[in-house]
Amino acid sequence: MGMTMSEKILARHSGRSSVTAGENVWVDVDVLMTHDVCGPGTIGVFQQHFGKNAKVWDPDKVVIIPDHYIFTADSKAHRNIDILRSFVREQGIKYYYDPDFIQGEGMPSPYKDPTKTNYKGVCHIALPEEGHTRPGEVLLGTDSHTCTAGAFGEFATGIGNTDAGFVLGTGKLWLKVPPTMRFVFDGELPPYLMAKDMVLTVIGDIGVDGATYRAMEFSGGGVMGLNMEERTTLCNMAIEAGGKNGLVPVDKVTTDFVRSRTDKPWQVVENDKDAKFCYEKVFKMKDLEPTVAKPHSPDNRDLARNLKGTQVDRVYIGSCTGGKITDFRAAAKIIKGRGTKVPTFIVPATTEVHAKMREEKIDGMTLEQIFINAGCAMGPASCAACLGGPGDTFGRANEAIRVVSTTNRNFPGRMGSKDAQVFLASPYTAAATAVTGTITDPREFLA
Repeated sequence: MGMTMSEKILARHSGRSSVTAGENVWVDVDVLMTHDVCGPGTIGVFQQHFGKNAKVWDPDKVVIIPDHYIFTADSKAHRNIDILRSFVREQGIKYYYDPDFIQGEGMPSPYKDPTKTNYKGVCHIALPEEGHTRPGEVLLGTDSHTCTAGAFGEFATGIGNTDAGFVLGTGKLWLKVPPTMRFVFDGELPPYLMAKDMVLTVIGDIGVDGATYRAMEFSGGGVMGLNMEERTTLCNMAIEAGGKNGLVPVDKVTTDFVRSRTDKPWQVVENDKDAKFCYEKVFKMKDLEPTVAKPHSPDNRDLARNLKGTQVDRVYIGSCTGGKITDFRAAAKIIKGRGTKVPTFIVPATTEVHAKMREEKIDGMTLEQIFINAGCAMGPASCAACLGGPGDTFGRANEAIRVVSTTNRNFPGRMGSKDAQVFLASPYTAAATAVTGTITDPREFLA
């Protein structure tokens, strides 16, 4: 019987000629990623079980990216960075992207002189930027949205601190091979839709548990016509349907991007012609509309036009799901020359994205200047309010407000206050809402 992409990758990494869904196999790991929230716990597990003086299995395969609780004066958040730094020095870990705190200040220094630091920002966007995402590999991370990297044709999934501590010591993990669900998008992407609308449509169909411990493959002309950033948005939210991992087939768009970021070798895998999928559904791109997930679940789907006139208190455009340069190009297209009627927070995912915002122009004006001129608040590259964070976190919802956000989760308390209501939407829809102050279908501005 033929194998799916996920099955082929796990077979290769377990030294097997083939595997089938439901089997448990020992898998060799290519990259382990952790960050400032889970890194200290992972290090603790590793040292507890392998010894205080133990060495990681391969210091060049460990990537540590502080990003969640960075721009804060919180001393416990700073302590986590200290733990990471100490471990990196002891282990000789090459790929550590330090936020470079200045003694006595809550703000890291990259925004004082970005050329003198290797600070990056959100791990899921920093990984591909720095060449750590490669087709056919196994990438594990202590963050549920590690599945983002499946856009590059690799098996990428989130794991807990205990599993990660074991991987640090052995380079292996015991994994169950997931069955694969395939979602095919036929047709070209209409000019008013983004990947966020596509994935919210899927999650609305199958529910937040509809893909539990399954691989979610996104394919068809509507997917393969997307750039890499939009493909990562699809895979990023596989976990919001309970998915083990998300995947997009590899094409020239993928290989051109990866080759531009790394010279390390990789091997592409493809579905066998007789590969077995546990579920398949076809969506017609022409039938999709701008989509919103209402509070308090990503599967509480509705159409933006049905919510027309719903008052909001804030718009937030950022995160691994909505803070890429593609997202800001889309938002700027709508906001330029119109201004905003509600407080609007703009947070680039990485310092590279922020640099591009200062270079790219629409009608002679940089993207960053478009947002500033419209009255938006610009934050430094990081996860910022997406995970709530300490009380001084930029953009955090500290009270019972309504927020339209390009982030990936809208559970109670996700962006701060448990009384806040978060509506998930594409950058187009978020920008249109910022302009009017009420939830707005972006087609009103994209005729």
